Amino acid sequence: MTKPLVLDAFERLPRLVRTTFVEGLSNTIDQVAEAAAPSHGFLRQSWFAAAITAYGGRARTLTVHAEDHPVLALPLVSVGPALLGVAAVPGSYWPFRSFPLAQDAGAEVLDAALAALAPRIAALRIGPVYDDDAAVIPLLDAARARGWGVVGRFIASSFLLDMAAARAEGTWPRNSTLRKNRFHEKHLAEHGRLEWRFVSGADWPAAFDDFAAVEWTSWIATRTDGRDAKFTRAGHGAFWRAAAADPVLAAMFRAALLTVDDRPAAFSFDIDAGPLKYAIANSYDPAFAKHSPGKLLYYRNLVDALDRGIARVDWGAGDSGYKRTIGAAEGPAIRDWLLLRPGVPATLAPAIRRLWRGR
Repeated sequence: MTKPLVLDAFERLPRLVRTTFVEGLSNTIDQVAEAAAPSHGFLRQSWFAAAITAYGGRARTLTVHAEDHPVLALPLVSVGPALLGVAAVPGSYWPFRSFPLAQDAGAEVLDAALAALAPRIAALRIGPVYDDDAAVIPLLDAARARGWGVVGRFIASSFLLDMAAARAEGTWPRNSTLRKNRFHEKHLAEHGRLEWRFVSGADWPAAFDDFAAVEWTSWIATRTDGRDAKFTRAGHGAFWRAAAADPVLAAMFRAALLTVDDRPAAFSFDIDAGPLKYAIANSYDPAFAKHSPGKLLYYRNLVDALDRGIARVDWGAGDSGYKRTIGAAEGPAIRDWLLLRPGVPATLAPAIRRLWRGR
């Protein structure tokens, strides 16, 4: 009589893993982004293409396939003198610069990627990213194990708001806050007709012009050279306009806009990534500052997001005062990373660490 064999009785062969380098941005990027953690789903080919359009560079892509399925896509651009052999992951500073990695990629995929990188570059810069980044942190661990030098530089702390938990506890939004907001709305309406509008999908890129109009009146234009403005032509507007041409990204982008007699007065712009919302930018016209238009708008925006199933808000770095006021707590640190290939570059890690952190 024959005895059936269970699956565990068979020897499991390792997956077939192969790497490819192509000039430009590979079409595999979108496939990997769809298999990545929801937090990284926006890291699509068009996201990186928008960065190249806005900030320059000549892209190439390292792809790792496992059993003919793309599971890692690493876009690269050269930075600095070619002789140094330094590459960086392109993208936007907001919410972070990372790369797509399938959730089931496995350690052998990261090892293969590093083995393919070593003959081609001396160093790889990635960041800013969070200390819990779903792609970069596993890559750093694999790099250390393979003898790469790994140098990190602290940028800032992040701030997270768990709206779903706070609502379940009955602590957000507070009734006292809503009463204050109604008071301010009443007096803000004395300036003219108020319109609260949510922006998404096909509303881009025209809405960016309204956001830019607000930025030109705000502190960022009056107290700085304006280069860090998100949506002006002099700032980072080219990136967001290019990225919004991708209908998948356009559907992830969300915003709230307040107008007073059709004049843009405040905006809040975000990326929805599954149950997580990245708060990218918000600003207001200081002509209405007395009545807190920015605060009024982002409370409406967050309540709308919570009602749509968004559980948490990632506020990123900076200006912790108002973020703590609305209930955000300190989250993972944000860092830049430099990977130095085994050999001479890796031996320079201690010196580079001192120089880089001292900047």
